Amino acid sequence: MKLKSAVCNTEVMVIRGSGLVVECGGAPMAEAAPAEKGAVDANFAGGTSMGKRYVDEAGTVELLCVKAGEGSLSIDGTPLQLKDAKPLPSSD
Repeated sequence: MKLKSAVCNTEVMVIRGSGLVVECGGAPMAEAAPAEKGAVDANFAGGTSMGKRYVDEAGTVELLCVKAGEGSLSIDGTPLQLKDAKPLPSSD
């Protein structure tokens, strides 16, 4: 499922998780972008980066950012974390 922000240009693809309200910039995201964008909440203005994956602390939700924006991602007011890359095996 693809979600669009109501306050900035951020768009994400849901990789894992369902039934949760994903927020961007402090406002709920939806499948269709609104006609008019609202204002980004200053507490959720960290921004998103295209191509990066965002996860919750438990690892039950994973989102892929397909379009960057000014708002940061959260679920129920809890910010999502940038997913760390897996380390490559050493080539000794």
